[in-house]
Amino acid sequence: MRTEDVRQHLTTPLTSPAYAPLIPRFTDREYLNIVYRTDLDAVRAVVPEPLRVEEPLVRFEVMKMGDVSGYGPYTEAGQAIPVSFDGEQGEYLHAMYLDNFPATASGREVAAYPKVIGSPSLYVDSGAVVGTLDHGSLRVATATMGYKHHELDRREAEAQITVPTFMLKTVPGYDGMPRVQELVRTRITDLTVKGAWTGPARLQLFQHVLAPLADLPVLEVVSASHILTDLTLSGVEPVHDYLKGGASS
Repeated sequence: MRTEDVRQHLTTPLTSPAYAPLIPRFTDREYLNIVYRTDLDAVRAVVPEPLRVEEPLVRFEVMKMGDVSGYGPYTEAGQAIPVSFDGEQGEYLHAMYLDNFPATASGREVAAYPKVIGSPSLYVDSGAVVGTLDHGSLRVATATMGYKHHELDRREAEAQITVPTFMLKTVPGYDGMPRVQELVRTRITDLTVKGAWTGPARLQLFQHVLAPLADLPVLEVVSASHILTDLTLSGVEPVHDYLKGGASS
């Protein structure tokens, strides 16, 4: 294979890429969001500077992807932390677990999503929306919300989903030190909210050394939402370079 041909391949393995080279479109992406209050010192300990934590809040989310171009259906769960950066309000993606390897690989390699393999699920059971996350054979999280108890204003649902998202991108060099270490930002675009509801909710987190969601303990459930959407994820842009000690150009 000629050098110019090698340069056209952006994924590994070279001739059997782990994921499709495209910008995925999400159809019937269903969210269960539980916002809860946690320990301020615990949340500050996991959010990297220069992001700022103003309130000790965490959003636990379970997302069921009805159809995704390039990947097919899958389910994802994780934690996002409200933060600010240079006065802009957004969320820091702290942890993401999903049951689809191509989506895991592309999320980490192309962007900076903190994705690892897990076993999340989202379903309705006896009048409740139920979101769970397992790591191996062990339960890590269980979230429940009353099914469609109250309509949620779709503009509010859109505002919840479209806040800027910050992530930490680290690419190691062959000497074991970071070759790239940047704070990046992205957001959701082309959003259509197809349904949105709220209701009473509960969340349990269980201790697991390889899925430490419970390190951000649930002190109080603040709000909950169940939202059905179509959307696209935009690309990422670097906003801070840790190796250079300042903003990225």
